Amino acid sequence: MPQLSDVSPEVADLSTRIEQFVRETVAPFEHDRRCTSHGPSDELATELRELARERGLLTPHIREDGSHYSHLETVLLLRKSGLSPLGPIACHVMAPDEGNMYLLGKVGSPDIKERFLAPLVAGNGRSAFFMTEPAEDGGAGSDPSLMQTTCKREGNHWVINGRKAFITGAEGAQVGIIMAKSTDADSEGGACLFLVDLPDPAVVTERVLETIDSSMPGGHAVIAIDNLRVPADQMLGDAGEGFKYAQIRLAPARLTHCMRWLGLADRAQEIAVDYACKRMAFGKALIDHEGVGFMLAQNTIDLKACGLMIDWCAAVLDTGELGTAESSMAKTFVSETLFQVADRCVQTMGGTGVTGDTIVEQLFREIRAFRIYDGPTEVHKWSLAKKLKRDWRAAQSEV
Repeated sequence: MPQLSDVSPEVADLSTRIEQFVRETVAPFEHDRRCTSHGPSDELATELRELARERGLLTPHIREDGSHYSHLETVLLLRKSGLSPLGPIACHVMAPDEGNMYLLGKVGSPDIKERFLAPLVAGNGRSAFFMTEPAEDGGAGSDPSLMQTTCKREGNHWVINGRKAFITGAEGAQVGIIMAKSTDADSEGGACLFLVDLPDPAVVTERVLETIDSSMPGGHAVIAIDNLRVPADQMLGDAGEGFKYAQIRLAPARLTHCMRWLGLADRAQEIAVDYACKRMAFGKALIDHEGVGFMLAQNTIDLKACGLMIDWCAAVLDTGELGTAESSMAKTFVSETLFQVADRCVQTMGGTGVTGDTIVEQLFREIRAFRIYDGPTEVHKWSLAKKLKRDWRAAQSEV
């Protein structure tokens, strides 16, 4: 990971303060009864955000003038926030809010930034990104071209109809970004993105799914959208350009997921090492048994490799490139590797590792889910294989 000596004094100080805050103030809330199977309650999230606000650590990756620190500097800040599953919520850098703020900052009109982005950056509420659709409807998942939700222009409004699924944080969100397929002649078949105030009677939660992960407020919901009328000036960018705008969000958002989960894996490794050094079995500490010590040694290697992969991708994004292939590689490698790290931590701790007594068990669940959301490993590899073929064909044409 970037070292304190490699970044500005401002970012180095922020990093140190975030780590202290998360370890000393946030981590004790990990066993709070308000941590539910659908994520921390909004009451708890608000309380944690206020604690961060008091310390000047709310939305720390965005400067007071609205500009963002570099992606490489953000690695350090978000990795430290991730030392607790509640840290990103407290610092207001959790998905989907962090990615939504980034998108609105890049594409939003001045009016949209003032009305929707400013309250989010200030921590006055949450947001949700409505893209994925139910599989039973044949809707968009890993393949966004299957989009079934439609939007049609009627005067100064657009009318949206459809269903969405796995919408993180929809329950309790104040801002929604909804993707729909245009049926208008000028942009027919193209995706559009809309900003909406929530709650809205036309946006109904059918159910909040019971999922393996539990870190994000509001959980993951199935949503019905019935004749939602949105003013035309609440469209994000131009009609039919929604997929392009989504790509602006997706690559950095994949990487910030990696940053946060790497921070939690750092802490899980600390917990597992502490356990292995204290726990005695067969006449010596667990860590002195090669079967255990070697697992933890491999974790150290893998954590370093994940950090280097994240830094590399962040440096690419800092050049202004979209980083689509690089973020696919980083997301695939980090999610798969951290799953192995989490598994070894659980195995090292035996029975204790499968209980909720520490965050090790939660890391295992969260990383298992991360191998699917923001693009399953197989989809990223398929995309990379297609790029290999394109690059091969281009090379052949030059011969």
